[in-house]
Amino acid sequence: MPFAEGTTVSVAKSRAEIESLVSKYGATRFAGGWTETGAAINFVANNRLVRFSLPLPTKDNKRVRARALRLSRTNYSIDQAALDRAIDEETRRRWRCLLLAIKSKLEVVETGIETFEQAFLANIVTTENITVYERIKLEESGVRMLPAAEAGG
Repeated sequence: MPFAEGTTVSVAKSRAEIESLVSKYGATRFAGGWTETGAAINFVANNRLVRFSLPLPTKDNKRVRARALRLSRTNYSIDQAALDRAIDEETRRRWRCLLLAIKSKLEVVETGIETFEQAFLANIVTTENITVYERIKLEESGVRMLPAAEAGG
């Protein structure tokens, strides 16, 4: 069973728990926002801006469709009410997963297993206003992360 499946905790409560958690571990700023397709939270801790992006489920998501089919009144098609309910359930579950991910990283740092930079590297925002992970993905697509060394220099 996936983590937090069936949770009834609201998105607002999970977001508030994340804000409280990062504050408890020393964050000095916090912001969050959302669009139709995703949500993001940002916080500043250890003099680093950190961003977590959370893709939100859609009606085409495999897990959503399977759950909606189980919730539908028939076994042959998915009704809109069941689809909406399945999307809401998956959205709540994903927010709980995000809380768990951030909490585990902060605890790993607090325990001394990793430094803050080691634990959060992929989510640290660069001077280009993208995360280190997004920057690495750009390099993989042919945009160099670092400039080439000058010949003869």
